[in-house]
Amino acid sequence: METLTVDQILDASLTDWRRLAQGLHARYRTGDFRTGLALVDAAAAAAETANHHPDIALRHGSVEFRLLSHDAGGVTQRDVDLARRISRIAADLGVDATPQRLVMVELALDTARVAELGPFWAALLTGSADNVHGDDVIDRTGQVPLVWLQHTEPHETPRQRFHFDVWVPHDVADDRIAAAVAAGGRVVDDSSAPSFTVLADPEGNRACVCTCLER
Repeated sequence: METLTVDQILDASLTDWRRLAQGLHARYRTGDFRTGLALVDAAAAAAETANHHPDIALRHGSVEFRLLSHDAGGVTQRDVDLARRISRIAADLGVDATPQRLVMVELALDTARVAELGPFWAALLTGSADNVHGDDVIDRTGQVPLVWLQHTEPHETPRQRFHFDVWVPHDVADDRIAAAVAAGGRVVDDSSAPSFTVLADPEGNRACVCTCLER
């Protein structure tokens, strides 16, 4: 299946879902474990029928889903179709989506030596140097954040090479940036907004607020 563009995903009007770094994400406020389990059970049955399986995180008061077609390397129509089905299941259970609460953190490392560093970080974080896909170190168990090796020109070792990429829904980014600034941070560079905005804390340590837009 062909992967969908960001515009195609947005045009699908998936009210409960947001595109973050690579997949579609949804978070539902269940209120209690039993309701969350019912949502998971029904979503799992729909996934079996579709032969397409989301990542699911069940917590006491919420359930989170991520949909991604790994074989296609992105979001496809089957992800959109299953997202719609899960939304209908949640609605039937009286469970509300809270897309404004979605967040995904990845670690970004500036380096001109991606091919050398990728296997090291994969081995350290996941136990296998093979868990590198393109510029990403991937933990398929979901226990550690995605590590993105960001290409840069060779340079002397700077004071900061790692930074956080904080992925939020595109309609939440402005509020998140404003909150960080109100808490003592500052906007360093917004020339690439709304794709990403670079912020710094009071000591100058940087992080990016990222969205799916204009990618």
